Amino acid sequence: MAMWHVRAEIAPAILLVVHFGGWYKLDSKSAGGNSSHMIQHTQVSLLKDVIVPYTHLLPTLHLSENMDRPTLLYFKGAKHRHRGGLVREKLWDLMLNEPDVVMEEGFPNATGREQSIKGMRTSEFCLHPAGDTPSSCRLFDAVASLCIPVIVSDDIELPFEGMIDYTEFSIFVSVGNAMRPKWLTDYLRNISKQQKDEFRRNLAGVQHIFEYENSHESSKVSAPEDGAVNHIWKKIHQKLSMIQEAVTREKRKPEGASIPLRCHCTWPPLLVVNPSRKAQMTASQLISPLVVANMSM
Repeated sequence: MAMWHVRAEIAPAILLVVHFGGWYKLDSKSAGGNSSHMIQHTQVSLLKDVIVPYTHLLPTLHLSENMDRPTLLYFKGAKHRHRGGLVREKLWDLMLNEPDVVMEEGFPNATGREQSIKGMRTSEFCLHPAGDTPSSCRLFDAVASLCIPVIVSDDIELPFEGMIDYTEFSIFVSVGNAMRPKWLTDYLRNISKQQKDEFRRNLAGVQHIFEYENSHESSKVSAPEDGAVNHIWKKIHQKLSMIQEAVTREKRKPEGASIPLRCHCTWPPLLVVNPSRKAQMTASQLISPLVVANMSM
């Protein structure tokens, strides 16, 4: 949201965003005042933009350090949120009295951090419902804690899809099923120990992919060479041919044709080095034609 006022100018760049939530706005006419109804702007697109992971706030738990997990499902955060957070509120009410589920209100301060470390490391599953935004660092804290993520969403963008398969270490649940009383807890209880162990091994195998050089401050090791930054550059490189194709197709569109714009793309792409100062470069000035708007909407 910090760059909302210049979004039209930077729309042609490849944007590095943690989610597309900041590019949604309420359409008061069609929504009828319903804050859960959003429309997506064409300035952002999975065709050209790259979803990147949040930096996790909790220290990484290695598989060899994994202990007993007596809690079935854990969530810590604010109950009352806006937009997609309505799902969170309903889930909260459904889960509150389940005997092996922990729903805690809290904030990312020192006390909340210690509670989250304990909660995630002693739980089989960690709940990831939408809040104000489709994604949050909670998902990546769960990965770092080897707590199997339970993602409640009908449509969520995740980092590095196509490079990694989230179904190998996460549970995906539709909003409709999650809203059914006891459906989610019954579903999770029926997952075998063998399946959970496999999920956890797979979690351990992808932890390094979400590590930045500035990941958790207590880490005594540097970020792996094949960590988050390297995967971001790989993902950017994958986008280039799709952007070039979209630009070429747009150029040949006949006059008067009503074909929807696939993305706000230019070729060669534009690099926004420092959006606050509007420092810009063309791709030809780079070693390779890569474009980054280093920002979080």
